[in-house]
Amino acid sequence: MPEPRLRVAVDAMGGDYAPREIVGGALQAAMDLGVEVLLVGPTNQIERELQALGGGALPVRVVEAPEVIDMGEAPAMALRRKRQASILVAVETLRRGDADAVVGAGNTGAAMAASLLRLGRIEGIDRPAIAAVLPTLRGRAILVDVGANVDCRPKHLLQFAVMGSVYANRVLGIAEPRVALMSNGTEDTKGNEVVIRAAELLRVSGLRFTGNIEGRDFFGGVADVAVCDGFVGNLLLKFGEGLALGIFTLLREELSRGLLVRLGVALATPRLRALARRMDYTEYGGAPLLGVNGICIITHGSSKAKAIRNSIALAADSVRARMVEAIRADIARLSSLPPLERLAEIPTSGVPGETL
Repeated sequence: MPEPRLRVAVDAMGGDYAPREIVGGALQAAMDLGVEVLLVGPTNQIERELQALGGGALPVRVVEAPEVIDMGEAPAMALRRKRQASILVAVETLRRGDADAVVGAGNTGAAMAASLLRLGRIEGIDRPAIAAVLPTLRGRAILVDVGANVDCRPKHLLQFAVMGSVYANRVLGIAEPRVALMSNGTEDTKGNEVVIRAAELLRVSGLRFTGNIEGRDFFGGVADVAVCDGFVGNLLLKFGEGLALGIFTLLREELSRGLLVRLGVALATPRLRALARRMDYTEYGGAPLLGVNGICIITHGSSKAKAIRNSIALAADSVRARMVEAIRADIARLSSLPPLERLAEIPTSGVPGETL
């Protein structure tokens, strides 16, 4: 008996190019991946796009959600005011068991808040985190957290490391992921107190902890999972995006000068295209919100059809890899380690009553 088709709920109204590009990406996924896509949003608008794109014969369903949370709205207030918002209804389909995963390209804060509200946290996880896959000189690596948590305690960074390691192993297929802490130096004494204390926890965690790395080391591929708070992670992510865009802009300018240069470019075009694909965020799909009781993929607000298709693929891969169950098991293992229990009793100096 064949396995039931995976179902992915997609917020059809999320992102700068909704609903046309979202619907287009959903149709590509339904065609290529053999998944059923639930497009969530105002039925009339979605059906118009489906008709225009010729998707009537594909396994795509429309789930009515008359309200939309805009990119600039405050998440908590918007969710209270708009109980039928597309992202909230999409997450609710996952909670009820009508979908196996959810994908959203809209307001990141609203997607996070909706997931926490409807799905809840995995037991033992204090703060869910967003994990982004980025290209490196040796392939690809995970950066976690990239924006969910601005201020963190050492135990939160430990939890991020566990979740990132599970993601690297289960979804990216890395057998023994190397885990490192982002810091301002590779020495054990470098970093603020949160980083120094987090390193102490990681050394006794059973993870393959390789120590601290600097910002320049990440893209060298020296770690498979790089851990930091969301403030640092978001800065690094956005800086990397801007740097890649700037380099390709300069390349286009320089490679358009002179007949001989243009001839050389024509010969090198296949390799240049391969490089562009390697640096293109749309190839990697979205970023999972790790630590909630369900697969929730948050993708770039400027995502077009290709990125949406790949985000749905990532959602399906995460479901098949049973990522939530694996995180739950590894977090439970951590809680039983005596060294971690002893370290957790030691308060962080300088902040009365503050613990790990």
